[in-house]
Amino acid sequence: MSWPANVTRTYQNHTIDSTRWRGFEPRGGDVIVTTSYKSGTTWTLGLLYQIVALKEGMTPPPMDYWLDARMFPVDLEQQLAELAAMPHRRVLKSHLAADGLPIWPDVRYVVVGRDPRDVFMSLVNHYEQFTDIAYAAFNETPGRVGDPMPRYDGDVHALWRNWMTRGWFDWESEGWPMWGNMHHIATWWPLRNHPNVLFMHYADLKTDLPAQIQRLARFIGIDLTAEEIAAVTAASSIDAMREGAIAAGDPLAGFFRDGARGFFFKGTNQRWRSVLSEEELGLYEAAKTRLLPADCARWLEQGAHASAAAAD
Repeated sequence: MSWPANVTRTYQNHTIDSTRWRGFEPRGGDVIVTTSYKSGTTWTLGLLYQIVALKEGMTPPPMDYWLDARMFPVDLEQQLAELAAMPHRRVLKSHLAADGLPIWPDVRYVVVGRDPRDVFMSLVNHYEQFTDIAYAAFNETPGRVGDPMPRYDGDVHALWRNWMTRGWFDWESEGWPMWGNMHHIATWWPLRNHPNVLFMHYADLKTDLPAQIQRLARFIGIDLTAEEIAAVTAASSIDAMREGAIAAGDPLAGFFRDGARGFFFKGTNQRWRSVLSEEELGLYEAAKTRLLPADCARWLEQGAHASAAAAD
């Protein structure tokens, strides 16, 4: 299959390498969940695993198929071989913007958004949980392009300033030391009405999870009964996901100081209100104005509530 023309940039740093997608052979019906980070990626993947398991006999993988991840112990050839051998629909993860991830017409893309201020608070927890093993994976895995991942020094205010005003890549102006958060959603926003693209929002998952499960299932062509939706809902709380990961041997323990307990932290919104000053929030307003169309910014802050308010 030819390489899609939408890929106009290459993303390579301590964590991601967009060129790793060149070995992937897509199939009709494949689903790729794409977020910047800390926006409900794992939650959405878990929902998809359960939905496909109910109808197509999928066995949820021990780790997500995240092809753009370049760190050990992720072996690209092994992942591609496992994906090629799967008899059922494949569900994959990506953190790439729409100008770096191939978009095939027969593949479905689920784009998940979250208020950037909430993303930041979740990122702080994530960052301070990284272990020496994690930093070795980021910085010592052969093939790293660019500077190493810097260690978090505990200064939340300095991190916020850098995250709001510095880009890791030359074409980004926020997101350091990861990659652009608002840049990611800005690249996907023009595709929001494409038939193979579904936009979901973290706040909507929190507000009405059964309705979002139904949306997600219908998008990938699966009908769920009320009983099946209830079962997926019950298995998808943050507590259930945390305990499930621990029961599976806690594969997150090497990368995160508190393992699954650190990765699946609180999942709450608006913690930034007690942390960031008005001056610091002004940096967010400037970045939002610089990077996002007004309707995109409303949606990113509020989810479906923004659309409802605009219609009133």
